[in-house]
Amino acid sequence: MINLIDTPGHADFTFEVVRSLRILDGAVCILDGVAGVEAQTEKVWYQAAEYRIPRIIYVNKLDRDGAAFGKTIQEIASRLYAWPAVCQIPWFEGGKGRFCGVGDVISLRAYRWQQGGDGKILESTYFNNLQDREPAFVAEMRKARVALVDLLADDDAVMIERFLEVNGQHLDLPSDDIVASLRRCVLNPGSRIVPVFAGASFRNIGVQPLLDAIVQLLPNPEEAPDPEVSVGRAEGTLAQLLNGQLLSKEAQEISPKTKRGKGLMQRGPMAVIGNLEACALAFKVVHDPRRGALVYVRVYSGSIRRGAPLYNTNLQVTEPAQRLLRMYAQDSVDITSLAAGQIGVIPGLKHTRTGDTLISYLGASERTGPPSPLNSLQLRPIEVPPAVFFASIESHSLGEQRSVKNALDLLIREDPSLQLSVDEESGQTLLSGMGEFHLEIAGDRLIKDLKAKAAMGRIEIAYREALLFPSEPKTMSIDREVAGKRARAGCTAAVRSLTEDDRELTNDYDVTIVEGGNRITTSITTPDDPARNLEPWNRRLPSQLTAGSLHMALKNGALAALVRGVNYPFPFQNVHVNISIDPRTQIFKTDSHPAALATAAREATKAALKHAAEGGTAILEHVMNVTVSTDEASLGAVINDLNSARGGHVVSLDDADATTSGIREVLPIIDLRKVYAPRDPFDGGTTFADQEQAVMNNSSRQRTIKARVPLREMMGYLKHLRSITAGRGSFIMSADRFERVVGQRERVLQKELRGY
Repeated sequence: MINLIDTPGHADFTFEVVRSLRILDGAVCILDGVAGVEAQTEKVWYQAAEYRIPRIIYVNKLDRDGAAFGKTIQEIASRLYAWPAVCQIPWFEGGKGRFCGVGDVISLRAYRWQQGGDGKILESTYFNNLQDREPAFVAEMRKARVALVDLLADDDAVMIERFLEVNGQHLDLPSDDIVASLRRCVLNPGSRIVPVFAGASFRNIGVQPLLDAIVQLLPNPEEAPDPEVSVGRAEGTLAQLLNGQLLSKEAQEISPKTKRGKGLMQRGPMAVIGNLEACALAFKVVHDPRRGALVYVRVYSGSIRRGAPLYNTNLQVTEPAQRLLRMYAQDSVDITSLAAGQIGVIPGLKHTRTGDTLISYLGASERTGPPSPLNSLQLRPIEVPPAVFFASIESHSLGEQRSVKNALDLLIREDPSLQLSVDEESGQTLLSGMGEFHLEIAGDRLIKDLKAKAAMGRIEIAYREALLFPSEPKTMSIDREVAGKRARAGCTAAVRSLTEDDRELTNDYDVTIVEGGNRITTSITTPDDPARNLEPWNRRLPSQLTAGSLHMALKNGALAALVRGVNYPFPFQNVHVNISIDPRTQIFKTDSHPAALATAAREATKAALKHAAEGGTAILEHVMNVTVSTDEASLGAVINDLNSARGGHVVSLDDADATTSGIREVLPIIDLRKVYAPRDPFDGGTTFADQEQAVMNNSSRQRTIKARVPLREMMGYLKHLRSITAGRGSFIMSADRFERVVGQRERVLQKELRGY
């Protein structure tokens, strides 16, 4: 059984790609034979490399005008830093006619598809039988076979032995030996060889051989990389967990002297593991109008039975798997169990979210779950990228607010890269996402699919407020009722701009944390005050307080004050808050509980922020790292637009074969002269050196521009980029950091905020 998962190519839906990569055993990277390796392709390729996913490449759309298989092969080497093992070459009638089939370099057979057919009928011919009709094609197949065998022999010792057994005759090697060698290279994480296939999916040309290659070359679940897991504080692989090594490590971490450690040592790791029936990861949640929430899971060990209770180790809750489904696109079939390596759907789970670990444990309590430490077992989570765009969501009436909130909760459960927040000042509900298109799709689903009676406001940018001047220390005391209890406490706060040379304090009673782009230092101080004649502190706190809870309460109060700015409705950023408390005069026995301390810290921090803001504050905006790919002819227009119209700064300019990530620092650059790439039909018959020189002089040469641009200026950029590059440009961007808005752009933004 093979589960096929298709992922979107748009940069706004990066999370959809990441959560799919997380559970895949292998991947087929589909390239456009005309566009070649695009910027977003590189990003996804390196994401797959992080998860150590075996990959093969399929060059598609070779039936279109301008398709260049050979050029794409070179870009695989130069931009993806992989050695392309060309397993098929395209077959063009007469060398420059229509694309009619492929030459299989492994089996030395040519496959030709019927013109105008549905792709089901194909003609298979041994390549030597085409010598009279297609001499150039036959000669190219010989060259491709020699190059493929030589490449494999450089990486695979077994292939060298097989090659010597046939006396160094490249064409005499059995196809089974080549397939076995390719499979060893694909499954070896240290190998950079990637098999490459050719076709035109729209006409179903090359699809059947590609499916055969998926079966022959990509791993089955048992051959896939061992998934990473953690149990308590111990980290390792799933295999180490199942053989007891990880539990033994955890028992040592928590110390055999503790009750939990003694229990684990007495029972033995294998006794605890023996009752683990299944371990699975929920990687996607979809809301279905008829069936409710559908949770897609990948089973990594054991088998999930229908009706079995599943313990969610992230949320510490148990939910029954009342039904199990196998999906065929929109259709589903009920099944009785899901075995290790399979992907299925569990409908009806009310709490499970993307990234949660689900385990089935024989004899587990429905309330407390499996025994410790298995109740903390977690597979490697799915990382959620930070949101950068947001839009307001307004219900049509007060009576619709609850239904709109429920619909938003469903939407966020489906897509955790969407985030929900409420503006304290305006009370608006804000939906944040990865980009404009991402939010547009989310809003469309909210209204049309989830039937929410709401409207989406215009897409906004997240700004921050920053201090320009420090404040004087501000002392605040409270004496009122908080959460139904009397609250008395006081503290002193001072704020200033955070600088890069700030250092954490080392005093035993000082705690410094960095959160939300701000630094908060909380201190217990006992200053000398001869006028008040205070006794020395005995280093004791009231029974309801510990040093940890005191510092936590002060920190939470400061964070609450930083959520909204003074002069602008944005959170504070780059602020260093120093909060000090004198336990002799600002802590009052049972009345100074954590809620009281947090309230006092919030009031003191607000007072300090207002004092510092009297001299003025600055607006910070998100600056993005932008990588634009365009042709040489449009290069000047793109650079001018980034530098002038969008207030950006071009950092570097490279040829398209320069990488857009840090991979270059890890992997050595591949010498393109050693890469076999068949000559494209319309290259004029030039040699490799001539091709390189032609590329240097060609206005269609792809160039890569790296720039830093304010996020605000990237609104609607994709449409504009396509208009100035005749549709050839593409870009990706990622968040860099917040920087101050200055000059004319600051005045325009202030005018927008004031409304006049």
